[in-house]
Amino acid sequence: MRQGKRLKTAYTGIDREQLYALDVAVKMIRERAVAKFDETIEIAMNLNVDPRKADQMVRGVVSLPHGTGKTVRVAVFARGDKAAEAQAAGADIVGAEDLMERVQAGQLDFDRCIATPDMMGLVGRLGKILGPRGLMPNPRLGTVTPNVAEAVQAVKGGQVEFRAEKAGIVHAGVGKASFSEEALLANVRAFVDAITRAKPSGAKGTYIKKVSLASTMGPGLKVETASIAAAG
Repeated sequence: MRQGKRLKTAYTGIDREQLYALDVAVKMIRERAVAKFDETIEIAMNLNVDPRKADQMVRGVVSLPHGTGKTVRVAVFARGDKAAEAQAAGADIVGAEDLMERVQAGQLDFDRCIATPDMMGLVGRLGKILGPRGLMPNPRLGTVTPNVAEAVQAVKGGQVEFRAEKAGIVHAGVGKASFSEEALLANVRAFVDAITRAKPSGAKGTYIKKVSLASTMGPGLKVETASIAAAG
């Protein structure tokens, strides 16, 4: 009941149908993020694509200039010197067969998974576990690479993975309510720019149909797409 009252209060002064300029939307969302924890600011984009078609899939990664504010746990499949490099770079879990057994036992206590190319024979056996959870290492996303230290640092430093869902919706966390408005604006623009650059060959008509922002416990606001690029 209290949560409902809080959300009702948060919606005061908001027109759900109005399109807000990005800077106005960020300001309003930060002001209404009053939960007892540091709320995540999330972006949702409705794209004019059908990801079930190969030439309309939208997928990739983007490094947000101010990070996500989230602590990301990283698992790395590597051996020898590469395993040592991953550990030195800050990986939370590093291993080979032992890590495979851990995953098979259901211990998926990590948010991202990286592998060196020589480990993909091993990792491939875990496809049915890692795949549905979006954790399968992928060369296109930079998570199958010999440069494990660089990959770990990128993920830890605010790299965000994105993928269009079946309705053509892409969403991600682009920072925390405690971030400055300037940092959030820069992160949103970097994310939207990455989605724009990832436009697939099969996309027809208006590519970005709708953009909205919200905080974890707060209201959602529709954002005027022209205002995102305006000062980008």
